[in-house]
Amino acid sequence: MKAQSIEEVQDLLIGKMGTPDRDKFEYELQMDLIGKAIKQTRKERNLTQEELGKLIGVQKSQISRIESNVSNVTIDTLMRVFNALQAKVKLQVELPHFKIVLGQLPDSESVKRPASSPRLESQVNVSLKEQYP
Repeated sequence: MKAQSIEEVQDLLIGKMGTPDRDKFEYELQMDLIGKAIKQTRKERNLTQEELGKLIGVQKSQISRIESNVSNVTIDTLMRVFNALQAKVKLQVELPHFKIVLGQLPDSESVKRPASSPRLESQVNVSLKEQYP
């Protein structure tokens, strides 16, 4: 029997990179890993789901859902979770005519907000790649 790499096994069982089945698998895997990272970080910060929920203005059940299935959450809520957990966030979106980079500002540049209204302070860089016709 020939030994196969994990990549070869994944290609056989799930499909090659770029196929719909493989793309779905990779997306779900990434969402699962984000949820697990949120849960692990929350616990490292000695926060309960209820306490994290209060920090960002959602119920404990919403935090539970985020930790088990990140794909059903809005970007706004996810960014508030990251902010509450003091995560450094950078989101880059590239479209045919735009490149958008969202990222958390360094602490020295952040605007201090009351704990009752936590909000991720972001910087937004938008650049045109080409002019529209």
